[in-house]
Amino acid sequence: MAAEPQHYDREAEDLGNIVMLEHVNLQVPDQSLASAFYISGLGLTRDPYMNTGLANMWVNVGKSQFHLPAGEPWVLRGAIGLVTPDRDALLKRLDDVRKPLAGTRFAVAETHDGAAVTCPWGNRFNLHEPDEARFGAISLGMPYLEFAVPVDTADGIARFYRAMFGAQTWMNDADAGKTAYVGVGHKQALRFRESDGPLAAYDGHHIQVYVQNFSGPYRELLRRELVTEESNAYQYRFEHIVEVDTNETLFELEHEIRSMTHPLYARPLVNRNPMQSQQSYRMGDDDWVWETRRLNPRLPGVPPIDTPRAQALKARRAARAARGM
Repeated sequence: MAAEPQHYDREAEDLGNIVMLEHVNLQVPDQSLASAFYISGLGLTRDPYMNTGLANMWVNVGKSQFHLPAGEPWVLRGAIGLVTPDRDALLKRLDDVRKPLAGTRFAVAETHDGAAVTCPWGNRFNLHEPDEARFGAISLGMPYLEFAVPVDTADGIARFYRAMFGAQTWMNDADAGKTAYVGVGHKQALRFRESDGPLAAYDGHHIQVYVQNFSGPYRELLRRELVTEESNAYQYRFEHIVEVDTNETLFELEHEIRSMTHPLYARPLVNRNPMQSQQSYRMGDDDWVWETRRLNPRLPGVPPIDTPRAQALKARRAARAARGM
């Protein structure tokens, strides 16, 4: 019996118009405590080139960042999902910073695949071990941000991102609370989970994403009087996620929208290997490669394209395949 022909799933590699979640901006009142938490505890890397003074610090996590300007603490209303490479090493580092972070809201609870961690000012982090099926081929990164939103808003939030940005969205009713997912890059998502509990007032924290179609969303946001800042030629901001039909606010979250022509788009970020130390060091291991190896095998049994134009190139295709191209 002949095997069934196989076909590539071309939709599996689609991205929506939002192509990358780059940073989360959270004010911190004490840079030394922030360094103890983000650098020593989580094992992340302070950007060595940008904002190296005391007014702000940029912290790299794979291809994404935290921006941590000085000020009264901002708390994201939900949780920040991170992938980190070594669960045991992470838990050891977090235990090591308990003393310098004593008297703050810092807390750690082990989970089945990592840890649930609270920063000194109350931001919650879900730390996960690498899992390519869930988070893509990364050992270090920011695969999701999760927000608690009012009941009966998730559907409207998904409609907003589809209509305004051409984003990929999907729903999940099986989670603990109806959840809207918004694709913001390869294996990156914003999660808006409905909650019937009390929600904290919005304090001003923001996220930054890159989009391919930059002017289209801008025109529609401007028409709806939602644009809040004309930052520069490559960036604008808005804050209110609204019901598409009525323009009524569903949720507040400042978005920094950047074009893919922005000077900082896809800037290579320095990520250190937090396991290097004077007591345990290997030459050449200072840098951490955050992306893991991705397999790209040919799918067996895919029927050849037999259109007249393709047939005319049959010999060339066969020679290319023989050379492994």
